[in-house]
Amino acid sequence: MKKILSIVFLFGLFLTTGLQAFADDAADAKAFFENYVKAANSYSPTIEKMYSPNAKIIRQVVKPDGGLVDVTTDTATYMKQMKLGQAGAKLRNYKNNYTDITVTKSGNGYKVSSLRQPSGETYKLKTYMILTKQPDGKWLITEEMMQTKQQIFLKYANKK
Repeated sequence: MKKILSIVFLFGLFLTTGLQAFADDAADAKAFFENYVKAANSYSPTIEKMYSPNAKIIRQVVKPDGGLVDVTTDTATYMKQMKLGQAGAKLRNYKNNYTDITVTKSGNGYKVSSLRQPSGETYKLKTYMILTKQPDGKWLITEEMMQTKQQIFLKYANKK
């Protein structure tokens, strides 16, 4: 009986320790996301360092008829496009507000999903980021999907 109780106790201890590590990493991923939002809304140059050099960037264009078109790009191209758009956005004091934030385990990282409301708009758009903890403990965005109603992105869509 003592042996069974010891096994149950050790199993419970391992389970609790594993859940605590999950909770800590999930909390860290959410804190990283919150820092990302602050950096993006203040046009901080640190935003570039938050992305993996080989991140998958998806802009999901919401067409006027409700259809969706995924436009995928690489990190370097995205950073160039972001820098070009920042000047005008800063003049307009453009910011994004994020709500309904959830963090779930996804592969070797965490998926942070939310709804994004662009400043001056009444609608909300889906977004998610896959955050991966690096061996040095630093978190990086390895995948990002943001819906947009900006139809200009369609010119970058792959024609099939």
